[in-house]
Amino acid sequence: MKRHRHHEDEADNTERWMVSYADFVTLLFAFFVVMYSMSSINDGKYRVLSDTMVAAFHTPPKSTEPIQLGKPQKTMQQVESVLEKPKLVIKPQQVVDQGQTARIATDIKSAMQPLIDKNLIKVTYDKLWVEVELSNSILFPSAEADLQPDAYPILKKLAGVLKDLPNHIDVEGHTDNLPIRNELYRSNWELSASRAASVVHLLARNGIAPIRMAAIGYGEYRPVADNSTAAGRRRNRRVVMIILADKNARRMLEIERQAGRKQQGSRP
Repeated sequence: MKRHRHHEDEADNTERWMVSYADFVTLLFAFFVVMYSMSSINDGKYRVLSDTMVAAFHTPPKSTEPIQLGKPQKTMQQVESVLEKPKLVIKPQQVVDQGQTARIATDIKSAMQPLIDKNLIKVTYDKLWVEVELSNSILFPSAEADLQPDAYPILKKLAGVLKDLPNHIDVEGHTDNLPIRNELYRSNWELSASRAASVVHLLARNGIAPIRMAAIGYGEYRPVADNSTAAGRRRNRRVVMIILADKNARRMLEIERQAGRKQQGSRP
């Protein structure tokens, strides 16, 4: 009986290694399953995570003026912008004083004296501008914007006086209040603007830099005389050249003109 029990114990001992081996194989399988699951990327979840991160980093701050603790530091972008961008240097505009505007007016009067004597040109000046008023009768045929032959030498003389100056020049076209409507011009606005442009083109061809000039059409809306009479309408048909002293001169001129119109309208 004792031998029989000893034989059964030896059989049990020889098969015990299989339990340990099975456990080892099971753990190894589990290990490889875990490793595989970690190496496999879920594209959908990865894309959601990526979009969330991008949105988080690109969301604007809730406050336009965040609280600063201590002395604020410049960012690299601010430093680079200071180093790379050259400073804008603004040259001071050339300003004409009252003595210079007087000399310009004197030179224009000297060149235009015969027409001034005939009341076809009027020259006035202020410390901020010189105003040259030319009657349309010496510049344009009726209801047209093409310069007549007699206008060319007149404007060439004016260009000779003005071409070497630094000043800006506004050329204004004005008409009377008689309506016009033809194939070329729908209203007096178009006619006045075209006449101002014709004068600007001729001055440019005779040496005045185009960048110094502007063509302005006022139509019938800036009269200097009563349109109810033939003489008043003749006065209102005109081209005015404004030689400006500086950038503020135009604004001051408009203020003065507006004050003059109010004063004229209040007269009995």
